[in-house]
Amino acid sequence: MKSFTVRCSLSILFAVLVSSPGFSGEPRSPSSSEWEKTIETAKKEGKLVAAIPASAELRKAIGEIFPKRFPGIELDLTNARGPSNASKIAAEHAAGVRYYDLLISGTATPFSLLNAGILEPVEPLLLLPEVKDPKRWFGGHIWLDNAKRFIYAFQVYQSENIWHNPTLMKPEDVRSYDDLLNPKWKGKIGILDPRSPGAGTATWAFFLKIKGEEYLRKLAAQEMFLSRDQRQLADSLAKGKIALTIGLTYYTFLPFIKAGLPIKPLPDMKEGTYTSCGSGALSVVKNSPHPNATKVFINWLLGKEGQEIYGKAMGQAIRRFDVETKWMVEHGVRASKDFLSVEENNRLENYGEDTVNNYWAKSTKIAEEVFK
Repeated sequence: MKSFTVRCSLSILFAVLVSSPGFSGEPRSPSSSEWEKTIETAKKEGKLVAAIPASAELRKAIGEIFPKRFPGIELDLTNARGPSNASKIAAEHAAGVRYYDLLISGTATPFSLLNAGILEPVEPLLLLPEVKDPKRWFGGHIWLDNAKRFIYAFQVYQSENIWHNPTLMKPEDVRSYDDLLNPKWKGKIGILDPRSPGAGTATWAFFLKIKGEEYLRKLAAQEMFLSRDQRQLADSLAKGKIALTIGLTYYTFLPFIKAGLPIKPLPDMKEGTYTSCGSGALSVVKNSPHPNATKVFINWLLGKEGQEIYGKAMGQAIRRFDVETKWMVEHGVRASKDFLSVEENNRLENYGEDTVNNYWAKSTKIAEEVFK
């Protein structure tokens, strides 16, 4: 009888535990009063200062919607290239100034801040279930840093970044990156300068990762046309001065496409196309001046509305399953969640800390040697 009573007590206790919040492993929701308190405290702070990508459309979209959702929290947005924003944050931090709350940038940019000890964990700031639940995201929560706490990637996708002039080159002429070494293409390949941050750097690093250093040196010997001016490269391709470009995407070519000029993307090479987080790397500045406003902004940004606005403004593919991204194919962007398995995405990733440390830095050094 005693053992029966014990078993019954244990069964009741287990039932209570299972029915309690958080037992199932599902993300716990902050109570409405907790979330409301965070919002009210954020309003008292009165402001959120964010460094964002150099997109006037993004600044306009976020600047219009967020204040409507959270009146009383002023947005101070600095839209500039990632390295420029990161340099400002680093300089102010060194001077003891705390002005910026967070940074949204490209892949490599936040690592300089991380290595300098200027970032604090993002993970504790993910509060709302729709943000915190990894099941809402392709690949779960993807972090660029190995500690999986400081740099959060909310995008992952592939871009058509190798384009050709069909009057000078047929798609079947280049089916592997090795085909770019064919002597017939000497002086006919343009590339966005890999010595400067951007898609040229990312592609150059990916070449190193999958083809090796010798390949990069042989490719450089093809007397490539280097430029940091994307329009100049696109114009050269459209006018037939070069047959192929590396590092440019659909939006650069759009005016030329509308004009009916001979420009088309090449189909994927047999080795594949790298996956990128684009301008979707989120990091938080240590000891930010507006911590509660930072929490509110991050949970809005990573929610469905914030991600829809960001993805549309930037033309880049979000990882949230509830944000439609298939329409982006028409604009040369393929969301990993729509076309790849998680395993395929990971094999082609070009954004993690190990990749940045092992390939981006080394490939940039090689570029500086071979392009003088």
